Amino acid sequence: MDRAKIAIIGLGYVGLPLAIAFARKYRVVGFDINRQRIGELLKGVDETNEADLVELNSVLTADRKAITGLKITAELEDLSDCNIYIVTVPTPINAQKQPNLSFLLTASAMIGKHLKAGDLVIYESTVYPGCTEEMCVPVLEENSGLLFNRDFYCGYSPERINPGDKINTLPHIKKVTSGSNSEIAKMVDELYASIIVAGTYLAPSIRVAEAAKAIENAQRDVNISFVNELALIFDKMDIDTNDVLDAAATKWNFLNYRPGLVGGHCIGVDPYYLAHKAEQLGYTPNVILSGREVNDGMGVFVANKVVKLCLSKHQTMTGMKILILGFAFKENCPDTRNTKIIDIYDELTSFGATVAIYDPLVNKEKVKKEYGIDLVDDLEPTSYHALILAVPHQQFLAIDFENVKNSGAIIFDTKGFIDRNFVHGRL
Repeated sequence: MDRAKIAIIGLGYVGLPLAIAFARKYRVVGFDINRQRIGELLKGVDETNEADLVELNSVLTADRKAITGLKITAELEDLSDCNIYIVTVPTPINAQKQPNLSFLLTASAMIGKHLKAGDLVIYESTVYPGCTEEMCVPVLEENSGLLFNRDFYCGYSPERINPGDKINTLPHIKKVTSGSNSEIAKMVDELYASIIVAGTYLAPSIRVAEAAKAIENAQRDVNISFVNELALIFDKMDIDTNDVLDAAATKWNFLNYRPGLVGGHCIGVDPYYLAHKAEQLGYTPNVILSGREVNDGMGVFVANKVVKLCLSKHQTMTGMKILILGFAFKENCPDTRNTKIIDIYDELTSFGATVAIYDPLVNKEKVKKEYGIDLVDDLEPTSYHALILAVPHQQFLAIDFENVKNSGAIIFDTKGFIDRNFVHGRL
């Protein structure tokens, strides 16, 4: 470990905090192909809001001989003298909801060109069980000319970053580790143990570690889908779902999940990786897929609930002005990956409504580029016929919802965030 020079490949929500943590004890190169991202970080700007900018500035260094410190770069040659490569690139799904491994395999090919005898490659990106050894290792071998577990080695330590969470940060979340043989597994575990205050858990194999990551989010997805399905059922009975959950939660072993929109880079994506592998093996994972179907339909359900509320006061949706509060996939973070707010927006516009979206945390230019939507700059909640609290950012607590209701606007709350006396409907 004393001679470790670590390369972090991908400086997003996962890679940047990891690079900063390792840079306190090791020499680290943080690499990203996005030159704009590198330029912003060098200026002390982090669009993810995940990094502590004071800590980032304290570890940044341009000295190649420094014992510790972080050099961030978009230049491939800066990876040449590294001996541990940690891959933290995105692993999304495609339009057919199948794993998109393009970023992962491109990163593996790039690393392979720099791989030397004795080097170690650790993957943190979410994958299905077997992906590291079946998909990534052959790419590393092909591009390096080296043999796996003879000339170079691999590990897998799944990321557990929770965007927007300033309490359960990287050092305070227990880390699962693994390696391609027992000696390497111990090395990987010791490496992470040196920066993770919460400790580590050494899994018996890479495949077990991959599977553990896959089921973490699949389990949560299925649990949320259950309460979302309850919301669909109780809506037909004119029963408030949160009232039911509050009553049921008085039992000591009741799991108090709440209904909501399930998007993002983990819960809304990872179950498809596990389902993909299961289907490759000839098994249809009905529970996982049915849960995904329920959760993927909640944006449309919310939109239709709002349409019905609007039509109860107005004869037509044409010309109705509706404001959606929030566009991020979850509260208190700027991450818009796989946001389900777009489903609400699309469904409402299909009814002829004029829909505006306000979110003070997200990058408006990025939303325009990726979704074709111009977010509004000013919050004027009383100038709309209806308001949807879609993402419960803390900033929205400052809104006078009583005044909004008194203005005649319909208010719908997707998260039970607002005083129920001010809302006309909620999940």
